[in-house]
Amino acid sequence: MKKIAILGSTGSIGTQTLEVARANQDIQVLGISAGRNVQKLEEQVREFHPRLVAVWEEEAAKELQVRIQDTETEVVSGMDGLLKLAAMPETEILVTAIVGMLGIRPTMEAIRAGKDIALANKETLVTAGHLIMPMAEEYGVKILPVDSEHSAIFQALNGEHKEEVHKLLITASGGPFRGRKREELEHVTLEDTLKHPNWVMGQKITVDSATLVNKGLEVMEARWLFGMDLDHIQVVVQPQSVIHSMIEFKDGGIMAQLGTPDMRLPIQYALYYPHRRYLDGERLDFAGLGQITFEEPDMETFLGLPMAIQASKEGGTMPTVFNAANELAVKKFLHREIGFLDIYEIIGQSMSRHTKSEDPNLEEILAVEEETYRWIESRW
Repeated sequence: MKKIAILGSTGSIGTQTLEVARANQDIQVLGISAGRNVQKLEEQVREFHPRLVAVWEEEAAKELQVRIQDTETEVVSGMDGLLKLAAMPETEILVTAIVGMLGIRPTMEAIRAGKDIALANKETLVTAGHLIMPMAEEYGVKILPVDSEHSAIFQALNGEHKEEVHKLLITASGGPFRGRKREELEHVTLEDTLKHPNWVMGQKITVDSATLVNKGLEVMEARWLFGMDLDHIQVVVQPQSVIHSMIEFKDGGIMAQLGTPDMRLPIQYALYYPHRRYLDGERLDFAGLGQITFEEPDMETFLGLPMAIQASKEGGTMPTVFNAANELAVKKFLHREIGFLDIYEIIGQSMSRHTKSEDPNLEEILAVEEETYRWIESRW
């Protein structure tokens, strides 16, 4: 029996993780968490019977406690609740599907408790990769990527010698605005932005895909996951989203992982690694597909990628500023407080005014996040 806990069980990755659990009778979901979606949490409790539910907001936790008082599930709240969930003695794997830097401390707690991490929270490595990767090695736990691009690289590397890899090729769909120029993006709407051509994802990551910030975060994360310097990580636009990423070896050989756009595959691979299980769903039809095309990313229009690379090269606390500024900018865009291109403006200004600190500890990282939020709120 595979025993797991899920940080962020009501979001896109969390619900698809539960789909995988539903289809496989040997996965036991012992813990789940969410921010405030009490209705969906109650439904999940009644179906999966977890021992523990962590709710970020205290009032929502109280409401859930009343709703499920006829069950044996314990309800906890706040950061203490997330940490308790992360370190549950009975679990083997923690799926970190929570959005934002909120996931860093629970991930570290799970590592200390000897749990393998099925990582779907980009911010953990983007801002604290220099802390997380050495810690995982120290405690002997595996970091199993759930993101489709990183999972593709992880799968292609299976059985290979990592020191023989020359380059990582991370693919991008290009998002809903692929091919447009900057002036064409001045008046795009929230509804336009949320229409991703290939993937069904949460709102925040869908906006990040449109700005190419998401691809920038993936480059930053890949640096830590696979120990590659930025000069050997390349982004390639592949609009059909059937090649999920590739690796190029020193001899020029390239290995790619292909498939239909279905997040359940990397989720299930992480949970059962190194084994594979049957997964129902559409299969890739090469004859029907007809062609696979490639493009260079437009880094003059979609500034999320070059700004992410700049932040990663500068290192220290700069990736935290980049990530925090984007998180708040996207939140403001989703609330219709700013325009699409203002996201880049907020990130750029936040990075320009920041004086970075080298090799920050967790407290410094979280302090820079809060300071960045305050600075943005005072001006936007």
